[in-house]
Amino acid sequence: MLKRTLCGTAAVAALAIPGIAHAQEEGASAVDTSNVIIVTATRRAEDIQDVPIAVTAVGAAELDRQGVVNVTEITQVSPSFSTSNAQNASSTNVLRIRGVGTTSNNIGFESAVGIFIDGAYQSRPGVALAEFVDVERVEILRGPQGTLFGRNTSAGALNITTNRPDLREFGGFANASYGNYDLMSIQGAVNVPLIQDTLAVRLTGAYRERDGYVDVIDGTGVIGESNDIDQYLVRGQIGYESLGGVSVRIITDFSESTANCCTAIELRPSPVETAGLFNLVGLGPRGGQFQPNSGLDALDDRITSATFPPMTDVEQWGITAEVEIPIGDNADLIYIGSYREFDALESNDSDFTAIDVFNIDRQRTNIDTMTHELRLQGEAFDDRWSWLVGFYYSDEDISQEVTASLGDDYGELVGALIFAPTGGAFGANPLTVISGGIDPSVVSASNRFTQNSESWSIFTHNVFELTDNINLTLGLRYSDESKDGAFQQTAINNPLCPAVLGNLGTVPAALQPTILVTGCFPFVAPADLPAAAVLPLPRSFAGSFSDEELIYTAKLSYEFDAPVTVYASFTHGYKSGGFNLDATAAIGGADPTFASEEVDAYEIGLKARALDDAVTANVALFYQEFSNFQVLEFTGAQFETFNVPQAISSGIEIETLIQPTDNLTFNLGVTWIDARYPGDCAGNLTVLRVQNLCGNELTNAPDLVAIAGADYRGTIGDNLAWFLNGQIRMEDDRRTSTQPSDPANLADTTPLPFDIQDGNVKINLRAGIGAEDESWGLEVWATNITNVTTRGVTFNTTLRSGSRSAFPQQPRMYGLTVRTRF
Repeated sequence: MLKRTLCGTAAVAALAIPGIAHAQEEGASAVDTSNVIIVTATRRAEDIQDVPIAVTAVGAAELDRQGVVNVTEITQVSPSFSTSNAQNASSTNVLRIRGVGTTSNNIGFESAVGIFIDGAYQSRPGVALAEFVDVERVEILRGPQGTLFGRNTSAGALNITTNRPDLREFGGFANASYGNYDLMSIQGAVNVPLIQDTLAVRLTGAYRERDGYVDVIDGTGVIGESNDIDQYLVRGQIGYESLGGVSVRIITDFSESTANCCTAIELRPSPVETAGLFNLVGLGPRGGQFQPNSGLDALDDRITSATFPPMTDVEQWGITAEVEIPIGDNADLIYIGSYREFDALESNDSDFTAIDVFNIDRQRTNIDTMTHELRLQGEAFDDRWSWLVGFYYSDEDISQEVTASLGDDYGELVGALIFAPTGGAFGANPLTVISGGIDPSVVSASNRFTQNSESWSIFTHNVFELTDNINLTLGLRYSDESKDGAFQQTAINNPLCPAVLGNLGTVPAALQPTILVTGCFPFVAPADLPAAAVLPLPRSFAGSFSDEELIYTAKLSYEFDAPVTVYASFTHGYKSGGFNLDATAAIGGADPTFASEEVDAYEIGLKARALDDAVTANVALFYQEFSNFQVLEFTGAQFETFNVPQAISSGIEIETLIQPTDNLTFNLGVTWIDARYPGDCAGNLTVLRVQNLCGNELTNAPDLVAIAGADYRGTIGDNLAWFLNGQIRMEDDRRTSTQPSDPANLADTTPLPFDIQDGNVKINLRAGIGAEDESWGLEVWATNITNVTTRGVTFNTTLRSGSRSAFPQQPRMYGLTVRTRF
């Protein structure tokens, strides 16, 4: 069997430091720099320093030390990676690499950063939010992927590898943690060889519970909390290896999360509130906002107003099979197949106030994904040609049904919004007056969105050893994508909208747009009314989308004797377009589809070891030009999808690891990025929403991010070991919203209020003591130890003219962990 194949390689156990990974033999008390970290970023097991790709590998020990418990917290260990989340767990998690991600609150969008767990593609970030437990390593591949990995990703990929069953030794581990916010966490795994060297099983489990760090109040007091954790995961594996070298691994898992994710905090009150207009229609002086402060103080208070806390119940299960069959002495046939079902049931108060205005009563999301990948790979010409050819197929079915309703106070909210321009002429509930007596609180609608996606591709990836020092890599993939998408209304109870439309002429012309949007609020308006032919009203749709693309890469690397490797690469990447799965997608006759995103990426890099491997340094300079960049924007009453003709991400990444002694290690990772819409990003388009982005930075893409850390290990006597680990993460200012300025005034480049998150520094610390053989250990830890308050996404508060709200990020966490290994 080939030494460089994926499935059959026993990877070195990693104690990875952010920025650069290095290896440690399991159970050793000090790092042995003669070892190397093995990664599979090229679908082959290779030393990370030999791979001509910008990739960071992080092992299980460092994931634990930096408090990384799921995909969204990888930002703790990679300066080029960032994440944000908004209202729900199923579709609002956005992953970014080098400042590039898919800004989305829409289940129809694929992520620009692909996630692969044990080789199987996870179709949405929400699918991959389960607990990190029994993980061997995480590889963060920066830049477009596609010639190797199953689905095309335009920004990068996360390659997550769990620990395989050990065919030879019985063993396992258990961890338990307790922390603030009543955190309780238990993790464990046991490995049992059933037939020595042939068959083994591995069982893994995790449970984590923590109170929410945002209190939800309704004016009478605290009625619940948000941003909590309540989840568990179980995973079972079977590993088999025959005398002939056939290797089989079958993985099954089930997880459930009932965490209440997530809620926003109002930062800027509406002028309607500050003018006292809410009080005039009986909604109280603040119109249902009960935070004691406004502005950034509200984030510090971590208090939000709502009529009920958010509710989430996410279940998923999956099975992955990987089979490796040696073909002679120089090739392997590898198959990786997976099937996964994801089911999320969610509800939330979508107006983020304690008055009853607009609610998502029930949102059920189902995603079923099947993938098949078959590869034949090997070596030829005395191992000077490493070749790979493969075929990939995936099928994904998405179904989402959203039941929404207007609340008891919706009519009065509209009354407050138009009270000033009408002088209260329509009373406290103008929609009831205009409609002839219909109260908005009777309105509800159920909207169903579906999408079926099929993707297939053929690909090849080849590494040619031209000389002892020069390697040439050529990769090619042809991809074919097809999607069927639809929106239909399955139930409607809305007599208000037709009545308002029939009497719209009784309203002053200047107010007609406001009355139209509020009387026929798009998320609950009847679809396909006759008036939709001329007015911006919802329309059902059913259509098809198809696309094909040739993806390719070329890399040239030269290895000096130091060892120092330099490389240069070009990659043409791609991410499929699709459907805006939203009730507002076809309003005004808009096309509900969006185009595929393409990227041309250039990169030069250097990877070096020096001073007997005590110093490792990696540098990458990159320039990535995106065409048809995919954007989704919430205007306050509508989700709009569109493509921006051009976006650019360029910069430099530096990663260093310095080990002056066997006991002391320093690490530094610095990423400088200029991720932006160029001044001429609109091309020939005259669409205001596109032109308005030109000259601005991409969302949540700070210019500078740096991670610096130190790790010291020592011993006490003959059988005790201790360590102290600290890390600092610094980031520059960043925009937190898609809207860059006044959407009606291109000349105004002033950011909207609270759009800019100021630069900040977060510190993590962990110290531990235990047996040298790791039979027991005790650790104390803290993340974000100075309790820095930051926000991830800022937006126009729903139905609250001029108001701005934001989703807070995690505050200080601290606790105690006990460990045992057997």
